[in-house]
Amino acid sequence: MRDHTPDFKLHELSLDNKMLIRQTVQQLLEKLAADGKMTGESHLEFWVELPGLKHPRGTFRGGFLMPDSFVYLGDYFQSDLRALQPASEYSSTGEGLKKAWDDMLDELYYQVEIFTSGHASAKGVTLELWAGNRQRPEGEWSYAVDRKVELSHAL
Repeated sequence: MRDHTPDFKLHELSLDNKMLIRQTVQQLLEKLAADGKMTGESHLEFWVELPGLKHPRGTFRGGFLMPDSFVYLGDYFQSDLRALQPASEYSSTGEGLKKAWDDMLDELYYQVEIFTSGHASAKGVTLELWAGNRQRPEGEWSYAVDRKVELSHAL
């Protein structure tokens, strides 16, 4: 049996890029919650565009674009509130909201690092982020807030 795992070296994101991603995601999720649109099915999606690399976005039979990856927000935050509150698994500690953010962002950083691992520099790497609600991850958005950011030069 052959191993089809790609052979790559994972590059950790720089502190500047982690901070840029954190600030962007916080703005998106705060807007999502303030608008009363954070549900149990809400998720954060992203696409990564690398300069000079053809990276076709997948589609499903219905013609919907497939994200590079996504994170279910209900794993980290409560739904149906107008402010971000940690999920019940996190609320038993005094630092529940901080821990929920840290865990969610660690997962997101890791996923972004996988998609950017083919480049030694972040120059020209664009990260598109959406937070909201779809019919399944591949369906049309019923509500979304989005932002596109360019990562700084050092991964």
